[in-house]
Amino acid sequence: MSKRRILAVLIAFVLTIAATAMWSASTDERDGDPDAIVLEDSGSDAGSADQPKKKGGNKVVKVLTAPFKAFGKLFGGGDDKNKIHRMTEKDAEKFASVGVTRIDDARTSGTRKETATGSAREHLEVGREYLIEGRYSEAISSLSLAVSLDPKLTEAHNLLGVAYDKKGFGDRAKESFERAVRIEEDADTLNNLGFSFYQNGNYRAAVDRLKRAAKLAPTDERILNNLGLAYCRLGKVDEAYKAFARATGPLTGNLNTAKMLERFGREDDAIRYYEAARQIDPVNTIALRRLADLYQRIGRAPESEAARAALALASTGTATGATGR
Repeated sequence: MSKRRILAVLIAFVLTIAATAMWSASTDERDGDPDAIVLEDSGSDAGSADQPKKKGGNKVVKVLTAPFKAFGKLFGGGDDKNKIHRMTEKDAEKFASVGVTRIDDARTSGTRKETATGSAREHLEVGREYLIEGRYSEAISSLSLAVSLDPKLTEAHNLLGVAYDKKGFGDRAKESFERAVRIEEDADTLNNLGFSFYQNGNYRAAVDRLKRAAKLAPTDERILNNLGLAYCRLGKVDEAYKAFARATGPLTGNLNTAKMLERFGREDDAIRYYEAARQIDPVNTIALRRLADLYQRIGRAPESEAARAALALASTGTATGATGR
């Protein structure tokens, strides 16, 4: 096969990957709880507090460069030394005896070995920087030293829980959050503990902690959205809507409730909340698009066609007040 033909095949392959990446951009390189991601996609905060944002968050750039990164890796050009990995058995062995009192990082090649020099606050700040950089193993090392030097340093326990959670060590994350709450029951640590219970499927315990967090921070969007998620999982939809609406207002509250119900396969209930959102904003394209699909799915063709017609008007901006939402 000629070089020109090989090049043409490779170019076609890359373009195919790029086209696929374009429609899957909303879930590309997404880490975290799937329910929380649904809310984040609608612009709502959810999940653990003090969770660092990933650098380079331009989704369009990621989508366009992803196929070329994959292409490079096919020929050995990829470099995954900075890739975030889930915790392995070797990691577990390294931290299993650590708890929050001692750290031994000598087994990690290429990583600076932590020593007990400096103050607890200094190790806390180093650990925070590691979290921001996404270097979670190093963050665990520094933050473990911080809580060893000062067992009552609430923030270090809290951030240590975040680091454990990011490494996939859920039980240790919960233990760290519980220690933080026992020292000082503030809104952020209660939120993190509650969301940890949520991720582990203990929704009643999640609601309890998140309600306590909401009392301390009545307007905190992240806490209220997490509370709404927990209520959804318990089947308390009206309570979920109230929490979502308190967090982001009635329109987004209805949309978030509907999205979660749709995830759970409760299509009729999802339609009810999408219609409520439509009553607030008749040209909301999210509500109209989902209503068109859901009505079609349950065999209500006239309502589906009406929603599609309204969506077409809203999308072209001919409806009064259309904004292309």
